[in-house]
Amino acid sequence: MILEQKIPDRVKPQTALFEGRLPLFTTKKRIPGSWQYSIERYLKDDQKKLEDRGSLVYNYDIQSNINFLALEFCVTGQTFCKQPVVNCEDCKLNKNALCVEQTGTIDFLSFRFEPVHLTNLITSETGGETDDILNFRHKHTFTKPINMNGRIRHTVDSILNHRYNDKVENIFVNAQTQILLLYSLESINSIKEDEVPACKFLVHLEDREKIIKAREILLSHIGDPITIKELSRKAAINECYLKKGFKVMFGTTIFDFYQDQRMEHARFLLYEKGHTVTEVSAQLGYSSISHFSTAFKKHTGLKPCDLLSLFRHK
Repeated sequence: MILEQKIPDRVKPQTALFEGRLPLFTTKKRIPGSWQYSIERYLKDDQKKLEDRGSLVYNYDIQSNINFLALEFCVTGQTFCKQPVVNCEDCKLNKNALCVEQTGTIDFLSFRFEPVHLTNLITSETGGETDDILNFRHKHTFTKPINMNGRIRHTVDSILNHRYNDKVENIFVNAQTQILLLYSLESINSIKEDEVPACKFLVHLEDREKIIKAREILLSHIGDPITIKELSRKAAINECYLKKGFKVMFGTTIFDFYQDQRMEHARFLLYEKGHTVTEVSAQLGYSSISHFSTAFKKHTGLKPCDLLSLFRHK
């Protein structure tokens, strides 16, 4: 899809840096009552030094009742091939650094979350700044800088460089977007990047990678539910460690994460793809349409047929 709005000035390291320039490419996605994102990529100007940066934008407007939370990032280090059609696998994977068709770029990424979507992500309140932000208790607009630590950089890079397409892309980007929100909230609250409370085994890279692998397996079974026992076997990690480690690393239980991804994917199939309730229910592995409809309404506040009516009028 083509991006319609310009990147907000507050994200730009220099306001006039790209005045009059056209982006190399743009993309965006928006689903009502959920998250939305946009990406713009520009040619990098080697004469101007630019540091990667990120910010959390909290928008509260009592008059218009337009409240939202946004994550905005400006990153360098990506490459773009000038050829409109690229068949070279080395070029696609950025392996050939000497390729004359490649050029450095600057990417602007914006992720926006509506209050109703954030409410679905909150399972309990522990107090503190994070709860105040997610529940929109602050009655004024503000912006906070995000520390571009290793986890955030890795997640942003994975969004920019993934190889998925169509409905599989939606599953992947949705999961990465929520992980990015988690890491960003941790960043503004000054939580150390390598902090692993209550799970000492997570100090080992091998065990952390097993938890990440478990999350990837879950995403690959959106339409084919998998038990925790099967998941632990596939990820080669103890069930107890898997459940505790998953909660620490991703801020949610395995069940809540899996259910959230399924319902967000269902919303995508209904609204973006125009599939019927029967088709989506079957694709997600539900035994009956009523069970799917109940789960969907619990997560989104809407019946599947209500979302379909929005699709017909968009």
